[in-house]
Amino acid sequence: MGKNRLEAFSDGVLAIIITIMVLELKVPHGADWSALSKLTPVFFSYVLSFIYVGIYWNNHHHLLHAVKHVSGGVLWANLHLLFWLSLIPFVTGWMGENHFYPLPVALYGSVLMMAGIAYWILVHCIIATEGKDSLVAKAVGKDVKGIISVVVYVVAIPIAFFSVWGALLGYITIALLWLVPDRRIENRLQNETH
Repeated sequence: MGKNRLEAFSDGVLAIIITIMVLELKVPHGADWSALSKLTPVFFSYVLSFIYVGIYWNNHHHLLHAVKHVSGGVLWANLHLLFWLSLIPFVTGWMGENHFYPLPVALYGSVLMMAGIAYWILVHCIIATEGKDSLVAKAVGKDVKGIISVVVYVVAIPIAFFSVWGALLGYITIALLWLVPDRRIENRLQNETH
């Protein structure tokens, strides 16, 4: 089965997710800095989530670029990932509107963690479809970045109930870890073509 429809559908869903998030940014009632400053928590939540969705879009693109064909399992694993990503606008809005109260911050981290796990499942479904000698399998290797990400989420989520800024620092750290596109796949693709 070809991968083009999977890529197109995923790109469309991710574009809609970003659109929904930006619609949560309401125009302030007032034309001064104090009216605008009231949107700071909502804007910060939006920026962090925009970066996360961008990271997923970028790495998903690189991942699928290395895939030759997809199976039914890969399609379902991709939908599983998109499900968790589709919850990002909700938890983003809830966290920003409630000025980073512990429960919304913890739930935000839980959705990010589940998206990370779903991405891991997608990668391993692709490897199961294409084989252990596939480009994706060789590029991912032991997936240290993925493991570190889940561990940081597992630690940061309960920290949110004691220190929301500690939890947010964990989420920001993971975003910074993945901000540069995953070079493992890109490097393998370059090696295969030379």
